[in-house]
Amino acid sequence: MEDNQIVKAFNRMGARARVFRNPRTSGLSLNVLTDKHGEFFDINVDPAFAERADVLAVDVQPKDRHLVLMVKYASERQGVDNKDKFLCGHDERHWFVAPIGPAVPSVAKAKESLRPAVVQQELERKGVKSKKRNKRKNEAYIRQGEWFFIPRPDAVVNPKLILKNEPLRRGAGKPHICQMLYREGGTPVMVSSGHPNGITDSEYTKLVKKDPNITKQRWTRMVRDPRVLVKGSVRHSDHSTVTFGVWHQVVVNTERTSGFGATRNAFLD
Repeated sequence: MEDNQIVKAFNRMGARARVFRNPRTSGLSLNVLTDKHGEFFDINVDPAFAERADVLAVDVQPKDRHLVLMVKYASERQGVDNKDKFLCGHDERHWFVAPIGPAVPSVAKAKESLRPAVVQQELERKGVKSKKRNKRKNEAYIRQGEWFFIPRPDAVVNPKLILKNEPLRRGAGKPHICQMLYREGGTPVMVSSGHPNGITDSEYTKLVKKDPNITKQRWTRMVRDPRVLVKGSVRHSDHSTVTFGVWHQVVVNTERTSGFGATRNAFLD
């Protein structure tokens, strides 16, 4: 693992990066942090892990301010190699990191891989040209961060079930606030700081029997993976506000959900 080469790759796309050999780190962690000079990519790596890992940028796009970072490492079982990749880049106001699949070869393919099937189908249906498919706004959708909003002007909703100023979040992330939100389906769950993706009622009951003190935590009842429609404004401090005059279906991106570089996030509303 060549620390200087990694830092230079991030510099090429216009970002600062720091590699810190930290024996208290388990494997490798990649985050965006802030200091007095602004945001930077912080790469913490266990020295022992670094000895059996190759970390390199397989595609850097300076003009687009994105790169694909690969982490290839030998597992504790001799002869078995693992590979994880991350899309690192700039979106509107901030730098970000998104885990992607190990077979993704480039920035363009990484962006494509983050689009859910329903978004891809809408792009095909609307005949959106290739050069416009990665833009935050095109004929098929408007994107705000990890969320895609697909126009559904013919949607029929029950006015009595429309929620006002409702948070929209995945896992423990900062919520997007929706002026009007309508949901249907999904799984009711109980959410706390210790269980950011939620647990079902039966799981909650078992947990309380095992440890009654768990009820002292702050729990919120939410719905996991519902079908969600929004209308009006959608606000988030990291992104420009978007406003919809008709109902739009909400779909979250497909960040990788298994492996070393996994994010274990659920769509909660």
